Amino acid sequence: MSVKIRLQRHGKKGKPFYWIVAADARSKRDGKFLDKIGTYNPNTNPATIDLNVDSAVQWLHNGAQPTDTARAILSYKGALLKHHLDGGVRKGALTQEQADAKFTKWVEEKAGKVDSKKDGLSKAQADAKAKALKAEEEANEKRKAAQAEALKAEEVAETATEEAPAVEENNEETEA
Repeated sequence: MSVKIRLQRHGKKGKPFYWIVAADARSKRDGKFLDKIGTYNPNTNPATIDLNVDSAVQWLHNGAQPTDTARAILSYKGALLKHHLDGGVRKGALTQEQADAKFTKWVEEKAGKVDSKKDGLSKAQADAKAKALKAEEEANEKRKAAQAEALKAEEVAETATEEAPAVEENNEETEA
């Protein structure tokens, strides 16, 4: 029996949500599985991945083959790195403590990168919101200025119509 680490789709239409599972290669995409390793939610930015790294590494040690997408997710979360380091420990190239230290260092660096991306996204969103607010305030000021000019023009027109008959009356009196 060959085992695959793959994604099992859940969620509703247009809003996918995936389980990362170890399943028999002959089973259906959403069918029976041997073990649920984690979840993957691509609807968030950045995508949310919850993975049991130890379980994934154990399945990789047992010969499970990840699909392309599952391989990318396992690589992103460090399961493939841990599997690689465990191979080095088995061969005697390094000790378990050294492998654990390398893996921990890599996880911390990755967490820093993800946090900086989240901060950058939230900052960009805040900047866009501030820019939109400023543009809206400018549009409101222009609208208020145009409205004030229209009122002044209306007042000038009213006073001009009131003064015009008075001037005509004065002209008639001087002619007589």
